[in-house]
Amino acid sequence: MVSFVIPAHNEERWVVRTIASIRAAMESLAESHEVVVVDDASTDATARLAEQAGARVLRVAHRQIAASRNAGAREARGEFLFFVDADTLANSGAVGAALRVMRAGAVGGGCVFQFDGVLPWGARVLYPVAVVSARGLRLVGGCFLFCSRRAFDRVGGFCEQFYAAEEAAFIRALKKEGRFVVPRETVVTSGRKLRAYSTWRIVREAARWFFRGPESYRQREGLEMWYGPRQEDNKHDPRGEAS
Repeated sequence: MVSFVIPAHNEERWVVRTIASIRAAMESLAESHEVVVVDDASTDATARLAEQAGARVLRVAHRQIAASRNAGAREARGEFLFFVDADTLANSGAVGAALRVMRAGAVGGGCVFQFDGVLPWGARVLYPVAVVSARGLRLVGGCFLFCSRRAFDRVGGFCEQFYAAEEAAFIRALKKEGRFVVPRETVVTSGRKLRAYSTWRIVREAARWFFRGPESYRQREGLEMWYGPRQEDNKHDPRGEAS
């Protein structure tokens, strides 16, 4: 069994497409799987749409992504765990590569991601640098992470002391347990934050994440990019409708 855990807060515009991408990938790979959507205090139709799309929905009220991911992992039944953000699209290449490396003994890994839509000029300039850094350091963002159930249990899951950058702490813990792999395959994730905030704000947060890590994210205050009101992405609609 392969389990996909999707933490979601007010993701009605994305969650159905994300689930569909997982279903298509797993049909191509002919692997037994389940999808667990962790609806974290949504006030929109996220839970209803996820259920209609065939996912098992777990309702929580943490408003913290580490806690939501852990709750989903506890609910999941799979030998292999994939943590996929609600605005990220899986594909058979990425999932297949992840399963191969884990079955070959890796404790886990994560995929580099491409962004959907048109990005601001600053993001287009910085993106290649981020990709090279991610592959060289084996340190990726949290939108598409995977690990074995055994490795997840050994490291104790995601550290719930952190309100952001929890994936950095999780990756660091996994690396202590064994081989952490970044496959060449990529996934697609939403570029809405890059379109909603200034290039300077994005650079500042990236530098904070890279140089200071999880220790600088122990409080929710100042994390509006993650916990503030959702900024509408007027330049791209994931459902393919006019924006």
